[in-house]
Amino acid sequence: MTDATHPSTALPDPAGAEVLVAGPASWNLVVQLDELPAPTPHTVFARSHRDTVGGTSAGKALNLARLGRAVLLRTVLGADDEAARVRSVLEGAGVRVLAEPSPDGRTESHLNLMDDDGGRVSVYLRAPGEVPARGPSWDAAVAALDAARAVVVDLAVPALPVLDLAVSRGRDVWVDLHDYDGESAFHRPWVEAGTHVFLSGDRLADWRGFMAARVDAGARLVVCTHGSRGAVALTPDGGFVEVPAEQVPQVVDTNGAGDGFFAGFLDAHLRGAGVEEAMTAGARHAARVVQSPDLVPA
Repeated sequence: MTDATHPSTALPDPAGAEVLVAGPASWNLVVQLDELPAPTPHTVFARSHRDTVGGTSAGKALNLARLGRAVLLRTVLGADDEAARVRSVLEGAGVRVLAEPSPDGRTESHLNLMDDDGGRVSVYLRAPGEVPARGPSWDAAVAALDAARAVVVDLAVPALPVLDLAVSRGRDVWVDLHDYDGESAFHRPWVEAGTHVFLSGDRLADWRGFMAARVDAGARLVVCTHGSRGAVALTPDGGFVEVPAEQVPQVVDTNGAGDGFFAGFLDAHLRGAGVEEAMTAGARHAARVVQSPDLVPA
C-alpha cells in the first residue's frame, strides 16, 4: 500500500540526481528544557517535546531539496512505523530515498535534550547494526554516485562503502566531520578521503592548524564553523576567508544548523559561486534553519 503513512519502498531512479548524500536518517524525540540537566540524580520538567525526522544526512538532503536541488539519499531504515514516517517526510520534500534494510528491522532513533542557548545532549536510543555493503540498493547507489555533480558522505558505518567507492572512482568527496577532536580514529577515513571538508571548531583547539594540514594533504576546501561566531574557510589558492553568522531575531531550534550551512554552501558552489559568496549563502541559510522548529526552514 502506498499512502502518506506507508510510502512506496520501490527503488527510485538515480538518473538526474544532482547530489548523492550517504548517511543516517532517524526518527527523533526532541525535548525542550529550560537548561540541560546537571550530572546528578534529579527530576526536571520539559517545556515541550515533539517527534520529528533527524539524522545529519536527512538534514542535508532536506535542505538541499528545499534549495531546489535534486537529491538522492542512501540511508538505512527499518521495517517499522518510524521508517514509514521518515520516508514520508523525505519523499514529501522531494528527496529520493535509497534505503538499505536495518538488520534488526528498527529505524535509528535519538533523544535530543535541548536548551534555549542551543545546547544539546543527544542520546542514541537505537542505531543500525552492521549493514551488508552491497545490499538491495547498492547498484542504484553506484549509478547515482557516477552521475551526481556532488557526492556527500556522512559519518556513519553503513556509509563507508560509498566513501570507499567514491575514492576508488576518483570522485570529489564532501564530508562533514562535525565536532572532530583531531584524534578520533573513527573519523579518520572521512578525514583522509574528504576533498571538501566541513567541521565544527567546538572540540578542536588548533582548528587553523588542522585546516592547513588538510589543504597540504590535498583537500581543495576546508570550512570550520563556529556557531554564532561565524565560519572560516581555507583553500589551496587563497588565505583564510571569514564570514560572520547571520543575526536572527530569535533562535527557535539549533538542530540542523550545521547541515543547513553545509547545504547553503554546496548549493551556491553548484551555481558557480566563489568561496566567500558560498560561505555567505551557507550562513544565510543556517540563519533560516535556526528560526524554524524543523530541520528545514518553512
